[in-house]
Amino acid sequence: MSAKIRLLVLDVDGTLTDGSIFLDGSGNEFKRFHVRDGMGIHRLRASGVDVAILSGRYSASTARRAGELGIHLLFNGVKDKLRFLVDLAEKLGMTRDEIAYVGDDLNDLDCIRWVGLGCAPADAVGEVRSSARYVAEHPGGYGAVRDVAEHILCINGAPAAVRERTPEALSGARRETTGERK
Repeated sequence: MSAKIRLLVLDVDGTLTDGSIFLDGSGNEFKRFHVRDGMGIHRLRASGVDVAILSGRYSASTARRAGELGIHLLFNGVKDKLRFLVDLAEKLGMTRDEIAYVGDDLNDLDCIRWVGLGCAPADAVGEVRSSARYVAEHPGGYGAVRDVAEHILCINGAPAAVRERTPEALSGARRETTGERK
C-alpha cells in the first residue's frame, strides 16, 4: 500500500464497543465506549485523517459519542455498507487505497476487503480476522480502534514526536510518587 490513509471508517457494535447492547425496561439503550479509542480518534483527526462511523443499526448512543469526538461523518442504520462506502469515497474524492475500515463481523467483510487497509479487532470473527490486513492487539471496545489509529499514524509517516506520545511510550518518563507533597 503506497497511498496515505485519509479516512478511517468505523463500525460500532463490536468495534467501538465490546458488542454489548444494554436496554432498560423503558427501551433506552446504553453502550460503553473506551476513552483510549477516543484518544486514538482524536490523534488521527489532529494528524489530518478524517474519521467516519458507518453502523448497520441506528443508535442515539452512537450519535452522542460521535458528537463528543467531533465526528461529522456519522451514518447510522446503513444496511448495504459496501455500496454506501463506495458512494462516500466517490463523494469525498478518495480512492479505496486512501481508506481504512475497522469491523468485527460478517456484515463488515465486503468493506474490509474493498478498502486499502482492512482492519479487525482481536476478537473479530475468524473470517474477518483472516481477511483483514491489520488485526488489532486489543478486542473491540477495549482499545482496538486505538491500535488501528496508532498503526495508521505509523504508516502515514507521522513524525516520531506524534507517534511516541502513546501512554506506553510515556510510561518510561513517569515517576512513582508516594502521595506525599514535598
